[in-house]
Amino acid sequence: MRLLHIDASIQGANSASRQLSAAVAERLRKATPGLEVIYRDLAAAPLAHLSGAHLAAQGATPESPTLQQDLAASQAVLEEFLAADIVVIGAPMYNFTIPTQLKAWIDRILVAGKTFRYGAEGPVGLAGNKRVIIAISRGGVYGPGTPAAVLEHLETYLRGVFGFIGVANLELIVAEGLMIGTEQREQSMQRALQAAAALRAA
Repeated sequence: MRLLHIDASIQGANSASRQLSAAVAERLRKATPGLEVIYRDLAAAPLAHLSGAHLAAQGATPESPTLQQDLAASQAVLEEFLAADIVVIGAPMYNFTIPTQLKAWIDRILVAGKTFRYGAEGPVGLAGNKRVIIAISRGGVYGPGTPAAVLEHLETYLRGVFGFIGVANLELIVAEGLMIGTEQREQSMQRALQAAAALRAA
């Protein structure tokens, strides 16, 4: 069994989402004998954003070495995702949505014929056999019914993206209100870490 662990925070050791995603991955590693863990740090080794040249080169061998490397990176990312049984993602909220580094990764895994296809009744997800756990960190409070809920475009976006490719039952661990104060941060992180420790085994 293989676990793909993704981090996207640019905060390094100060990152709450990195702490939470690491706790999730460690919980599953300890609970699952023989689990293989693949780690990708999207902040340390960012993917390029999609370009017109990238899209035009699909299925061809471009002359540009830079474009060749970009296509190879895209293929590697897609293969990593397809080979994973479990995907753990650390997803901090930046300006009400996901980091640009995570968006670049998502653009490489939403591939027609690989993770979804279009059928007579509309799009059909092809990645529904994966378990996806997302560790979310938010500086404010954006839950349902809160004044800022209308600005929450991280959790809702990720639910939509993974639902589109067939993953209907996302497992979310959320720490929010982290910038409100020290006590709030500690309490929120403690609750989230407890939720990570209570995850079922793979």
